[in-house]
Amino acid sequence: MERRKLGKTELEVSVLGFGGAEIGFNPQQTQSEVNLLLNSAIDAGLNVIDTAAAYMKSEKMIGEAIQHRRKELVLMTKCGALDGFTKTDWSKKGVQETITQSLRNLKTDYIDVVYLHSCSEEILRRADCIEGLIRAMEKGYTRFVGYSGDNEAATYAIELDFFHCLQISVSIADQAAIDNQIPLATAKQMGIVAKRPLANTVWKYAQKPEDSYLHEYWERLKLLKYDFLEKPLSESISIALRFTMTVPGVATMIVGTTKPYRWQENAKYISEGPLYEEQYEKIRNRWKEIAINKNWKGMI
Repeated sequence: MERRKLGKTELEVSVLGFGGAEIGFNPQQTQSEVNLLLNSAIDAGLNVIDTAAAYMKSEKMIGEAIQHRRKELVLMTKCGALDGFTKTDWSKKGVQETITQSLRNLKTDYIDVVYLHSCSEEILRRADCIEGLIRAMEKGYTRFVGYSGDNEAATYAIELDFFHCLQISVSIADQAAIDNQIPLATAKQMGIVAKRPLANTVWKYAQKPEDSYLHEYWERLKLLKYDFLEKPLSESISIALRFTMTVPGVATMIVGTTKPYRWQENAKYISEGPLYEEQYEKIRNRWKEIAINKNWKGMI
C-alpha cells in the first residue's frame, strides 16, 4: 500500500485509510468482527484509522481491537460533537475532557491527530475550542491538530494558520474543495484527508435510496452522468477511488465499512494507482460543466 506524507507533519499515511463511523452506528456490529476487520487490514498495509467522539461505540471498539498494535498506526479522532451528534461542547474544558475520554476509549496515551468536528466559523472565531486543542498538545494528548469540515468554515480554519491537517469531502460527486479549500491548504502545507471519497457509492441504487442522507449525492450523480458509472460496480468503485487519490494534495482517503476484508477489496481497486491525466480531467471537466449553475457545496 502506497504511503504519503501528511502535509508538514512527520506522519506517513497509507493512501487508503479506515473510517470508524459505520461500525460505531451499527447496533449489530460485534467486537470480534471489528478485531478481524482492523487487524487483517493492518496486515495488508493499512496504517490510518479515523474515528470520532460522536461515533457512538466506535472509539471503544477500535481501542479494543488495536491496542496491541498502536505503534503501527496513525490514529485520528474528532472532538466537539458528541453522542451520535446529539450534543456538542466547544468549550476549552469540554474539548480537553472529550480528548481525555477518547484516550481512555482508544486505550492509548496519545492521539496522532485530533480534529474539531465540523464546527461553524462562528465557533472557530470564539477560539475556546482552539484553546482546548492547544492545551491538549501541551499535555501531550495529541501530536497534531486539524479541522474536519467544509465550505466557508473550512476556508476560515485554513486561514487561521493553526491547524496541521484538514479533513474535507472529496469525491466524484463532491469537488468544490478541489477548486476552493484544497489549494489554500496545500499552499500552507496542511495534510489533506479526504472524507467520503466514494460518495457513499450511491450510484449502486437504481432508485432514489430511502435514506435522506444519501439523496444529495444520488441526485448529483444523476445529473453528472459519468459514463464509467455504467461499468460493473468493481470498476466504477476503482475509478471513483482513484479519482480522489489523484487530487493534488490528498494524502489519504477515509473509507468506512462494517465488513471484514472489505478494506482489502478497496485496496485492490486502487492498485493501479492514480488516474491517467486524461481520465482525471474528463471527470473534472464534467463536474465544472454541470456544477457551475448548481451552487453545489461540500457535504458536511
